[in-house]
Amino acid sequence: MGSRHLSRSIVLQTLYEWDFWKGEKREIEEIFQRNLKSLGEGLLDQKYPLELLKGVLKHWDELNKLIVSGAPEWPLNQINIIDRNILRIGIFELLFSDFKEVPPKVAINEAVELAKTFGGDSSRRFVNGVLGTVYREMEEVLDKTKKDKENN
Repeated sequence: MGSRHLSRSIVLQTLYEWDFWKGEKREIEEIFQRNLKSLGEGLLDQKYPLELLKGVLKHWDELNKLIVSGAPEWPLNQINIIDRNILRIGIFELLFSDFKEVPPKVAINEAVELAKTFGGDSSRRFVNGVLGTVYREMEEVLDKTKKDKENN
């Protein structure tokens, strides 16, 4: 398993546990450190998973709104906990990561792989569909911004 993939798995399992118990943000550090220690043996880049976790937490409300807009027929609390947190990680990487480090197609593919590993039978398709919708909307905004700059 690649270092970044393992990092995402650790962050997913941390978010899952925290979300399941409806924890407080201060408790998530303890969960993360425990998961990093027990699951991250041999992980060379231990900075990346912490940055990913902090980024998801920082943009929590925005990520939730984007999940709802990408899956309008599914209230957020009705999306299973694994899929919900895979989407948070995937959308965070799509919108807030450096595109050179994590290209959009890699962010989507990695989220789908997490869904295959940790999710249910329909998780892969659901995650792929929601992230595809968010990505198309993101591209439309970027294209419009680019055209606006060209016209000014």
